[in-house]
Amino acid sequence: MTLLSAPVEAAPMGRLQLSDLPRLARRHPLVLIGGGLLALLIVLALAAPLYAGDPLNIDPFKRLQPPSAEMWFGSDNLGRDVFARTVFGARISLVVGLTSAAGAALGGLMIGVIAGYNRAFDNVTMRVMDGLMSIPTILLAIALISLTGPGVGILIVAITVAQLPSVARLVRSVVMSVRERPYVEAAVCGGARLPKVLWRHILPNTIPALMVQSAIVCADAILTEAGLSFLGVGVPPEIPSWGNMISSSRLYLNIAPITVFAPGICLAVMVLAVNLLGDGLRDLFDPRSKRRR
Repeated sequence: MTLLSAPVEAAPMGRLQLSDLPRLARRHPLVLIGGGLLALLIVLALAAPLYAGDPLNIDPFKRLQPPSAEMWFGSDNLGRDVFARTVFGARISLVVGLTSAAGAALGGLMIGVIAGYNRAFDNVTMRVMDGLMSIPTILLAIALISLTGPGVGILIVAITVAQLPSVARLVRSVVMSVRERPYVEAAVCGGARLPKVLWRHILPNTIPALMVQSAIVCADAILTEAGLSFLGVGVPPEIPSWGNMISSSRLYLNIAPITVFAPGICLAVMVLAVNLLGDGLRDLFDPRSKRRR
């Protein structure tokens, strides 16, 4: 998914102080809601060993048990604690989503900045990016994973490669727009070297659009990981992840529906939090997209 709106220069915000937080929350509630919800999920995932049980413990005598004080979400078909597996599964989604977003943002920033300034590099690189964008993300990820086998590392690499073109094209469009601004031309005419122009005038204008696009990439990466794990080509089955849980429990939906609903609802909440944060950042940085009040 790529931002289609034309890039604009971010409105100056100044230094954010604690006294500005109530006004920021009132004017941009999506940032507060999405960021707060995502922060809560991160804290719960990191603190999982402190309050959740063993997600890998198998007890055949407790198969498909209903929710109880011992197992809050009941047990799956192998007697494993669904609550523990759901909480620990959040770690996989967060690691894959955040790492893929960071990798795509860094790689797309480098490619987009160079392509925006070098026509020869632009002609070659953008054709490669166009070719990658024509391949569906899941198919490209499956092709890469089939070469080495399932794993968290190769899954992150596959999603990063698939999401790289959208970020690179967005950064390139921002660079090509900003480099024609009068203050950039004045800096060049004044004798400023290219690295200084890029660092002081070009890169700061790419950050707002890059942050918004990174949120979109993160949400897509989380969904892609869940889809690939559901198909059995993502995270290995022994590692608890929401896609694996839904896949292994779908046959027991009539008997123990919570084994499917628990990871499914958590997946929806996490993607919703990331999307809300991305929409809030768009409203925060793009003056033309702010809601009328």
